[in-house]
Amino acid sequence: MIVVFVLVAAAVLAAFAALHYYAWRRLVRETTAKGGWPRRTGTVVFVAGPVLVFAALGAERGGAPFLLQQVLAWPGFLWLAFALYLLLALLVGEVVRPLLRRVLERKAPTAAKGAVSVRVPVPELRDLDPVPGVGPAPAPTRRLVLARTVGAAATVAAAGVVGAGAYGVLNGPTVKRVTVPLAKLPRAAHGFRIAVVSDVHLGPVLGRGFAERVVDTINATQPDLIAVVGDLVDGSVEDLAPAVAPLARLSARHGTYFVTGNHEYFSGADPWVEHVRELGLRPLENARVGIGAFDLAGVNDLAGENYGEGPDYAKALGDRDTSRASVLLAHQPVMIHEAVKHSVDLQLSGHTHGGQLWPGNLVAAASNPTLAGLDRYGDTQLYVSRGAGAWGPPVRVGAQSDITVVQLASKQA
Repeated sequence: MIVVFVLVAAAVLAAFAALHYYAWRRLVRETTAKGGWPRRTGTVVFVAGPVLVFAALGAERGGAPFLLQQVLAWPGFLWLAFALYLLLALLVGEVVRPLLRRVLERKAPTAAKGAVSVRVPVPELRDLDPVPGVGPAPAPTRRLVLARTVGAAATVAAAGVVGAGAYGVLNGPTVKRVTVPLAKLPRAAHGFRIAVVSDVHLGPVLGRGFAERVVDTINATQPDLIAVVGDLVDGSVEDLAPAVAPLARLSARHGTYFVTGNHEYFSGADPWVEHVRELGLRPLENARVGIGAFDLAGVNDLAGENYGEGPDYAKALGDRDTSRASVLLAHQPVMIHEAVKHSVDLQLSGHTHGGQLWPGNLVAAASNPTLAGLDRYGDTQLYVSRGAGAWGPPVRVGAQSDITVVQLASKQA
């Protein structure tokens, strides 16, 4: 197992280094003179960027001092997102480059009529480097102009995508509304509203201010019940207690309920369960509670199996009255298969972030039964939220963050 891990890690590092080398070559080596300060500066940036990425990841997972995590997280995680879209933009540039070359060639001055045509090879960039004692480098060639044009366009495009994606996250989640009919729901519960929030990921990047925006957004919907379906935090209670404090203001007629996500187990699930209880949230640790005309159940996340605290569907659902409608809180969509076996009517989940960073949605869709939105599996329905926050880069592209108000509908109404 250790050997496999080392080989996978080595492959990931090699690929990461190769992609950065490709970007450096296109953006720095091919657009700057050898030995000049622009090339030295660009090289430093392309070395420091990936170093900061791994430093940020290591500091978060290694439990480094929280201040150090915060210092490393912003530049490290933002570089990760920027590098992704810079690479994609450069790949597009490879397609556009031949077209631009033809345009430049057409605009080049033609030889005078009757003059002898002599073909002069286009010099490589290294030929443009100044030579001591000879004088300044010649004027930029078409190749240099082309390299700089494509590089500048790719950089601006990547920065624009990441900037817009970061603004979308930091500005707070939007509210989505979806109506879910339940066959067993009595008329008395028709219109019952559950505010579903997942994947807030309070930590080194998203802090107290973001938590306040989330709380204000939820309370403004005036829900009957609030369901926090995992991945609330990335860090210890000691470091993040001030950040989660606004959750004490969550208000709903039937209360606020919480289930663990995989990141709670990375951060210390037991202390967090106790802390959210102190804030007024009610943890459902493989447990069930009656909410008037339906049952609300919650199971621990699958990651808890490594700590002896995994999901126990029999404990949460085994002895219930199956004639009553049931709603299950379970962090990961893949848990839907057990929900179907236990005749759950509706499962509420998160975890996927909707992919968070396009084209990450393709990977997330391949590893989850439902990426986002409402789906049906037999007699069981599944709703997956894209999440309110973001993990790693505080950036979302093609997967807007949300808080969803799920309105239950009775077919008897």
